[in-house]
Amino acid sequence: MKAMVLRAPWELVQDDVARPRVTGGDVLVRVTHSGICGTDFKIFTGAIPVSYPRIMGHEMVGETVERGDRVIVDPELYCGACFHCRIGQTHLCPHGILLGRDANGGFADYVTAPASHVFRLPASIDSQTAPLIQVLTTCLHAQRQINIVAGESAVVLGLGVTGQLHVQLAKARGASPVIGITRSAEKRALADTLGADLTIPAGDGAVEKIREATEGRGADVIIETTGVLPSVASGIAMARSGGRLLLFGIITAKEGALPFYDLYFKELALMSARVAKTEDYPDSIDLVERGIVRLDPLVSDVMPLAELKTAIGRLGSDSGPRMKIILDHRS
Repeated sequence: MKAMVLRAPWELVQDDVARPRVTGGDVLVRVTHSGICGTDFKIFTGAIPVSYPRIMGHEMVGETVERGDRVIVDPELYCGACFHCRIGQTHLCPHGILLGRDANGGFADYVTAPASHVFRLPASIDSQTAPLIQVLTTCLHAQRQINIVAGESAVVLGLGVTGQLHVQLAKARGASPVIGITRSAEKRALADTLGADLTIPAGDGAVEKIREATEGRGADVIIETTGVLPSVASGIAMARSGGRLLLFGIITAKEGALPFYDLYFKELALMSARVAKTEDYPDSIDLVERGIVRLDPLVSDVMPLAELKTAIGRLGSDSGPRMKIILDHRS
């Protein structure tokens, strides 16, 4: 089969490799579309170490070879027997692996996954946007951690792909107002169309505008999606006393300045969320099928699988308000 193979950091080539073998309980999926995310870029550059050669890709949809069902694959595999798995924290399994990082993934003609990790897609969901459901599951899992109550105010810091999904989920949970913050005018305009009650440019004056929109208190919930420490500091300033701060963006900094005293004085609850659980997939599919969450406006580029190296390079550039890049394996 054809596959995009990473032989070493920055060394990505198209190659002919053996089709993955199907063992007991596994399903063979012919991949038709996949999505690229920041994790793929970090694996490509070597920032996230993997064993080589490696086929990347963990956002993937396709058709089962045996039955021809359209499906999405949950790439987070777990052992099912450890302490975390036994108490329902399968996403924290110390023996777990991510397809595309710890084992070969979806940037290929075929991929295998356990039957328990393959979910049928309804006809109403386009395969070209369906890889985004994997991203949606991580946002849904995260918002379940903070349990937004109807009528609470919610601020989303950063309006990239995950920020736009968080805006829609917070709105669906009844948050009011839902406020999006970013420097990008284009992304603010997109958030306006996806349900944000208010969008604000990042920078000076943003904290005061949040207070004006929340009767001077600050927001009940802050969802930080950028993973940048100055944005976390802004979130602390925007939160009301007794509020909650969700650290959704992956922070890799080992040190930095934050207003730690404000965390104490405002008695803020800090929460983080890692990946998703298998049970988040049916609910995410349902949200998209019912039109509560829209995925199509989040796709900015569709490219052939053979152009993966170019597509990943675009993730590392600063050219324009790029959103999700989808790879079409059929072209």
